[in-house]
Amino acid sequence: MTNEPRTDSGTPTPDELREQIERTRDELGQTVEALAGKADVRAQVKEKAAGVREQAAEKTALVADQIRGKTQHAAQLVRDTTPEPLLDKAGHVARTARANRTPLLVAGAALVVVFLMVRRSRGRR
Repeated sequence: MTNEPRTDSGTPTPDELREQIERTRDELGQTVEALAGKADVRAQVKEKAAGVREQAAEKTALVADQIRGKTQHAAQLVRDTTPEPLLDKAGHVARTARANRTPLLVAGAALVVVFLMVRRSRGRR
């Protein structure tokens, strides 16, 4: 407040009135902003959706880590319990399959066609 004395009747001075009006304007502006924020449903929905997306991403990452760990454990368990000659044979088969992908893909496609034809002919009976 100012150092100017009040009038004898107890009414505020013009400077006091200006300060009071300025404070009231500030309070009113803050109230309007708060009400506008509460009324902006679209912004609230976007904020909530962002939070849900973040939670989902965190949970997905956690589950992926758990699955990765279990998969690695299972693979190690298979390597530890599978006899060495069988592992060697499986490695040889995998290398051969990688080297001859085209014939394997053609054979797989042919098997699918045969399967579909047999299934279709059984459906007509």
